[in-house]
Amino acid sequence: MKTEAEKQALRTVIIDAARELFIHQGVEAVTMRAIATRIGYSATSLYLYFSDKEQLLRAVVDSDVLKLAQALQSTLSIADPLQRFLQFAQHYVQFALTNPNHYRMMFMTQHPPCDPALSSIEQNNPEQDAYSQLIGVVSSAYAAGIFKPAFTDATLIAQTVWAAMHGLCSLQINMAEDAWINWRPLETRINCMVQMCTHGLLKEAQHE
Repeated sequence: MKTEAEKQALRTVIIDAARELFIHQGVEAVTMRAIATRIGYSATSLYLYFSDKEQLLRAVVDSDVLKLAQALQSTLSIADPLQRFLQFAQHYVQFALTNPNHYRMMFMTQHPPCDPALSSIEQNNPEQDAYSQLIGVVSSAYAAGIFKPAFTDATLIAQTVWAAMHGLCSLQINMAEDAWINWRPLETRINCMVQMCTHGLLKEAQHE
């Protein structure tokens, strides 16, 4: 009989193998048997941990969302709302580029929409839900009055900033080695993105 720690360790091995196959072959093409073969187990063994591929897929995405939320958690304790906002963006990009396969799985691999009713992540819990963290950080910055008065929807600001961060991350992850493009240094591009967002969003006094 496996101990609880051994079961959790095997569950993690299954999730890691599934992630690799999902992002490289596509969710639809991957079977439970293929995942089992990858780790040297029988498909029957996988069904002891996950009832079907859909449940395994949810577990992979949930584990990655939780990992992202944990990576961003430290920024939430920053007292100054502007610095919290800026550090959140920096930590997000750092997570994506340090964990490219986790990022690919969450945001760059086609999979069914996340259903809060089926997820192990508690929606709107800032300890687990990275999107909730984003909304909270931007909402507190909005409440502190740091944005230009033309911007009146904190959620819209959050989703637009997210789009900018995601664009940079996805291009770096997928095309960093593409010789067709004469990329500027990564750090320069990150700084430029942050400056463009802040200068476009913030009141002049905030970035003088």
